Amino acid sequence: MVRGGGTPAVRSIADNAQLALLLEVSSTPKPGNVDREHEYADLRFEHFVTGAVGAREGLERAAEGGPVGAAFERAIAGMSRQSGGNTQFGAILLLTPLVVAAARTRAETGARTVTPEAAGEVVSETTVDDAVGFYRAFEHVSVAVDEPPEELAAPDVRRGAAAEPALREAGLTLEDVMADSAEIDGLAAEFVGGFERTFETARRIRDRDGPVTDRAARVFLELLAEEIDTFVVTQHDRETAREVKRRAAAALDGEETPEDLAAEFVDRGINPGTTADLIAGGFFVALERGLEV
Repeated sequence: MVRGGGTPAVRSIADNAQLALLLEVSSTPKPGNVDREHEYADLRFEHFVTGAVGAREGLERAAEGGPVGAAFERAIAGMSRQSGGNTQFGAILLLTPLVVAAARTRAETGARTVTPEAAGEVVSETTVDDAVGFYRAFEHVSVAVDEPPEELAAPDVRRGAAAEPALREAGLTLEDVMADSAEIDGLAAEFVGGFERTFETARRIRDRDGPVTDRAARVFLELLAEEIDTFVVTQHDRETAREVKRRAAAALDGEETPEDLAAEFVDRGINPGTTADLIAGGFFVALERGLEV
C-alpha cells in the first residue's frame, strides 16, 4: 500500500465549511464539548457528524453567494435531521457569512481566501429577509437562549417565524438583530465586530505544528482562558463561566490536565459552546487560507 506524499486535493468552499464542522468536533480534549472521546448521554459525536452532513445544502447555498438568511436556515434545517437536537447552530451562524465572503472573493478576484473586510461587508449588506431567515431557523431545533433584556429592540428569537411581522415593521436587518445582542452574546459580537476572534483562532491553528485537531484543542483552552464563554452564562450563570475561565487557565499552566477537566465538565453539564463555535469558524478561515489536512 502506498502511504502519504500526495498532492492535497483542491476543495470547494462548501467542502471547507463542512470539513470545519467535522474537524471541530474531532478535536479533543475541549473541556465540556462533545468530541471523539467525550459525549453526553443524549448528545453524542455521531449527532455532530450527522449534523455536519445535513448542513451541506445550506452551506452550498452560502458558497453560491447567499443570501445569508436563507442559506443559514437551510443549513439548520439539514443539521436538525438527527436525533441529538441542536449540534451546530452557533457554528453554522458564524460560518455562513464567512462562506458567503469567501465565495464573493473567489468570484471577484480568483483568490482562495477570506478576509475580515469581506466578511464585514457581507454582514453590512444583510437585509430584513436575512433576519427573517435567522428567526425561521429557530423553528427547526431547540436552542438554549436567555430571557431577552427588556431594552432589546429585536423580537425574542424564541418567537421564530412568528416574529416576521415585527421584523418587517421595524425594518430590522440581520446585522441590526446581531448588534442588538452583541453585548451579551459572543457570537453576535463576532458577527458585527469584524470576526476578530475567529480570524485570530484561524491564525493560531494554522501557524502551529502537529495534527490540526491537537492544535485546535490547545487553542480552545487558550480562548476559554481569555474570555468568558457566553453560552456557559446562558446554560448556567456568570460565576460558572468565570470558573470555567479560571480552570482553563489552570489547565494551560499545567495545574490540572485538560483530560480531567473535560471529564468533569461533561459530568457537570458545562458546555462552552461559544468557544467551540469559534474553533469551527477558525478552521474554515484557516482552510480557505491554505491549511493542509
